Amino acid sequence: MRISRSRSVLLAGAVAVTLSATALPAAFAAPSSTAVISEVYGGGGNSGATLTRDFVELANSGSAAYDLSGFSVQYLPGAPSAGSLWQVSALTGSVAPGGRYLVAQAAGTGGTVALPAPDATGTVAMSAASGTIALVSGTTPLTCKTAADCAADTRIVDLVGYGSAVVREGSGPATGASATASVARAASLSDTDDNAADLAAAPPTPVNAAGQTSGGGTDPGDPGNPTEPGTVRVHDIQGTTRVSPLDGKAVTGVPGIVTAVRTTGSKGFWIQDAAPDADPRTGEGVFVYTGSTAPAVAVGDSVLVSGTVDEYYPSATTQSITEITAPRTTVLSSGNALPAPVVLDAASVPDAYVPSAGGASIDALPLEPSTYALDLYESLEGTRVQIADTRVTGATTSYDEIWVTVEPKQNPTVRGGTLYSSYTDQNTGRIKVMSLDTTRPFPVGNVGDVLSGTTTGVIDYASFGGYNLQATELGTLTDNHLRREVTRKQKGGELAVATYNVENLDALDEQAKFDTLAEGVAVNLSSPDIVSLEEIQDDNGAVSDGTVGSEATLKRFTDAIVAAGGPQYAWRYVAPQDGQDGGEPGGNIRNVFLFNPHRVSFVDRAGGDATTAVAAVPTRKGVTLSVSPGRINPASEAWSDSRKPLVGEFRFHGKPVFVIGNHFASKGGDQPLHGRYQEPSRSSETKRVQQAAEVNTFVKSLLAADKSAQVVTLGDLNDFAFSPTMSALTAGKALKPLITTLPANEQYSYVYEGNSQTLDHILTSPGVRRFDYDVVHINAEFADQASDHDPQIVRIKVDGRR
Repeated sequence: MRISRSRSVLLAGAVAVTLSATALPAAFAAPSSTAVISEVYGGGGNSGATLTRDFVELANSGSAAYDLSGFSVQYLPGAPSAGSLWQVSALTGSVAPGGRYLVAQAAGTGGTVALPAPDATGTVAMSAASGTIALVSGTTPLTCKTAADCAADTRIVDLVGYGSAVVREGSGPATGASATASVARAASLSDTDDNAADLAAAPPTPVNAAGQTSGGGTDPGDPGNPTEPGTVRVHDIQGTTRVSPLDGKAVTGVPGIVTAVRTTGSKGFWIQDAAPDADPRTGEGVFVYTGSTAPAVAVGDSVLVSGTVDEYYPSATTQSITEITAPRTTVLSSGNALPAPVVLDAASVPDAYVPSAGGASIDALPLEPSTYALDLYESLEGTRVQIADTRVTGATTSYDEIWVTVEPKQNPTVRGGTLYSSYTDQNTGRIKVMSLDTTRPFPVGNVGDVLSGTTTGVIDYASFGGYNLQATELGTLTDNHLRREVTRKQKGGELAVATYNVENLDALDEQAKFDTLAEGVAVNLSSPDIVSLEEIQDDNGAVSDGTVGSEATLKRFTDAIVAAGGPQYAWRYVAPQDGQDGGEPGGNIRNVFLFNPHRVSFVDRAGGDATTAVAAVPTRKGVTLSVSPGRINPASEAWSDSRKPLVGEFRFHGKPVFVIGNHFASKGGDQPLHGRYQEPSRSSETKRVQQAAEVNTFVKSLLAADKSAQVVTLGDLNDFAFSPTMSALTAGKALKPLITTLPANEQYSYVYEGNSQTLDHILTSPGVRRFDYDVVHINAEFADQASDHDPQIVRIKVDGRR
């Protein structure tokens, strides 16, 4: 099986180098995600050998050709002496995805069978029993002679030590090499960076880029093009778990009808057995991966497919896709009727989402398609399915994807989405729809629209979104005319405070982005008195040159607000230290306050900078800030490589209000809901809980000095109302989350993978007794959006002393 962020393809050749997706052992630098050494043979021409020459074979498991120009394979004796030198064989050309590349080495006096035409030729007389082969970026000889020293040389793409080699990957060298045996990877080309585990002795089988083997034949692992079905059917390949029982094994003459063809990206086609078995766990469809080569089949062809079964993992935490790779296909007939599609609807999709493995992998668990939705989708992987009149729960993306639900009554929001309200209550009916028809424009839909009529296609799996429907026949979009909301204007005695994530805004962005965001503030939010902004970048955005100021960005934005009919806002922020606040590299992301000076005043207290912590200062009249604007405990490990909260002291009608703008750490690194580990780990949560505790501690310091202090904490917290982050933030009843005051079907501000959820929040202290709170839906539900977040606003009656 392979775990890779790129597609898998096989390369063959005299020196077998396989494109590896896993890392070298801890002692080595990270390997290439594309090329590895797949077979090494040093017995050519020796007494007892059949082949006349030594060889090294390379293989490519990537989705694009791997350019070998300027590369080399290099050989070192197994027990190098002080005078031993690496011997270099230069390479040219490239390794095609799904192909191999053969490097012929020195010939001996024995043997009777020539190698297939090599793709490169060296003169190295390799030992049959022991040695080290390295694939190297460059042709300058290596100098390292120990595993530790070679680990420091970043030019090494992959390395194989065999016999008793001192230089090797992992726990030991590959064993068993001789005059009649090479060391070679398994058919799956698995690379765990342990030569002893990854390569084993076997009869030498050199294959060149043309697929030729010794004696002019084809790869002995390839059965050719049979005209009669073999013994293996698709349901035998799919098996009763998520991983094929035939993973890594060659199959011959697997019969099926071509149901769909993909001619872009990871090319290939799907086949489905027209004679299914009676077991609902064993799927009848499978993807045939052709790499960069366009499939030479058509929908309706009856085919026999031979190749190698492989489980392709888009990433280490996702589930896998069962495929037949390096295929040979025989077309028996064309124009055949397709198998009837399986209907996906509320009656067929289980209410439970996925089985639990206590956080471990569910790969080996027997499928229960009548019990769990993800088991059902897995059992239908590669199979034709059909959906009808499905409600859109996630707007069309720039990648031509749209999320729908086949369970229309499942947790609907007030505006047509599907609410995500619990870690344990997943929405089982969500599925992403894509189209295999590149000749027709993809429909542009918003949340609440309907994909009307029937949509038919095959079930596939991807790292983003999990199971999806690759449509061969797409329904039509019914526009339900979702409208962007406009909140009411605050009254004279109400202070309006809003939060808005403006998605990496900087002065180099197009004016249209500024104008759309500005309209959101001036019109849709009705010009709040204070706007806490997240994701304001420095003035040159993702350029790392030491710039940290945002004056030009904020001037363009505030001018655009005026042009949209809003007030002339002033602003306050604390510039971060260069490169210390996370976010897009070079962008120096930060939180910013905009405020309308005709309605509210800002209390400036000098001394606030990137490293100075703001503190609550008790006075006879209540509490003030030590610096304003300031940052909460910026030296805390909680804020390492992350945005620091911005604190400001405002006055409204002469009364103090403390506003804390936040942007907590992202969910990057968390395991997906649809992944192979269940329940999924939320590793990013640890940092957000720490950050929430820091903010909670600061709020409590304000309340300790003045229990009636009016505090508004708001921003993109990157977590849910039911999360441990929120529990840490509200501990001791220091803050009240306003999202929970809305009706359940309105508690969202963000849409992700068809789930309407809440990452943005406004919370208030006990001193804020009267408020009117609103999430203003203008972005997240729409295909055309200026930000992926909806803004929020609270209007409060400011009470207090002074």
